[in-house]
Amino acid sequence: MFKRILVTTDGSKLSQKAVTTAIALAAQHDANLVALNVIPRYPRDYFEGSMAFSVEDIGRVEKQWADKAQAMLDDVSSRAKESGVRIKTVTANSDLVAESIIAAAKKQKSDLIVMASHGRKGIKRLLLGSETQHVLTHSTVPVLVLR
Repeated sequence: MFKRILVTTDGSKLSQKAVTTAIALAAQHDANLVALNVIPRYPRDYFEGSMAFSVEDIGRVEKQWADKAQAMLDDVSSRAKESGVRIKTVTANSDLVAESIIAAAKKQKSDLIVMASHGRKGIKRLLLGSETQHVLTHSTVPVLVLR
């Protein structure tokens, strides 16, 4: 039924559940798995909420974030390979997480997105928005949300 499954991960406990489920689905359907981590870009000026840091400091922080993302994806890759699942890992550098997920699903020709619901409630959900909700309402690809 599924040929290519995109799973998003941020390293959280809930996203680990999504990864486990995506690996199991990929194994069950003999599908390829694409693991995605969206790396935020560092705020570049005061109006974006950052302190005044040098270009070198910003570069160092962004490298740390990229290294952390790669470590997460390497872990997902190891787990998938142990289950006999073919996997590709992808990172995206963007503050637009939901849009990056949707774009990656389209680019990778995924026929399912697996992701976690972060369970924001009340005013936080209204103020911060929900990346999962955005993906659900804007993706043309089916989305499986794990809670």
